[in-house]
Amino acid sequence: MVDCDVKNWKGESAGKASLDLKVAKEENAAHILHRALVRQQANARQGTVSSKTRAEVRGGGRKPWRQKGTGRARAGSIRSPLWRGGGVIFGPKPRDYSKKMNRKERRLALRTALQGRAEDLVVVQDFASEFPRPKTKDFLEATARWGVEAGSKILVILAEKNENVYLSVRNIANVKLITASNLNIYDLLHADKIVSTEDAIKKIQEVYGDH
Repeated sequence: MVDCDVKNWKGESAGKASLDLKVAKEENAAHILHRALVRQQANARQGTVSSKTRAEVRGGGRKPWRQKGTGRARAGSIRSPLWRGGGVIFGPKPRDYSKKMNRKERRLALRTALQGRAEDLVVVQDFASEFPRPKTKDFLEATARWGVEAGSKILVILAEKNENVYLSVRNIANVKLITASNLNIYDLLHADKIVSTEDAIKKIQEVYGDH
C-alpha cells in the first residue's frame, strides 16, 4: 500500500489518498514491464511501409542490348536492382508487428508500473472548477505550487476528461493528459512526474484494485 499526500489547488496539504494494488514479484517486475512496453510500442506501428521488387517496378520488359558483342556488361532488364530506378532487394513490405499479451499480465504490468512510480506521484484535489475558461498559464503556475519542476515531463491523470483543462494543457509540449480509463505503460514510465486527481486515484483503485 502507498499513502500519498493530497494537495489542493494552492499547493497546501488537504488530506491523504491510498493506493493499494497487487503488483508483480520483484524478480519478475522488470521482465513483465519490458514485455508490456514492447507490446504497446509494437502495436502502435502501422507496418504499411513498402518498396517494389524488380517484378513490380514498371518497365524493363525488353532486354536493353544484345547479350554479346557490345563490350558492356550483360543486362536483361533496366529494372534490375543494380540499376538506378530498379527494384529493391529484400526491401520492406507491409507486415503486422502486433504482439499478444494476456489481459491479466497487461493489468499486472500497469499496476506494477503505477505503484512503482509512487515517489513521482503527485495527488491533487479535482481542479476542473478552477478553469471556467482555458488558461495555460494558470495550469503551469499550479504545477509549480504542487512541487513539479519546470520542464519536467508531466503525465496528468483525470477521472473524466474536462474540455477546459484539456485546452489549457494541449499546447504544453512536455504535458500529456489522459483519463484513468486510458492508463498505458508507456506514458506511466515516460513521465518524470505523474499528477493525478484524487478522483482518478479512486477510479484506478476501483478498476485495478482487484486481487
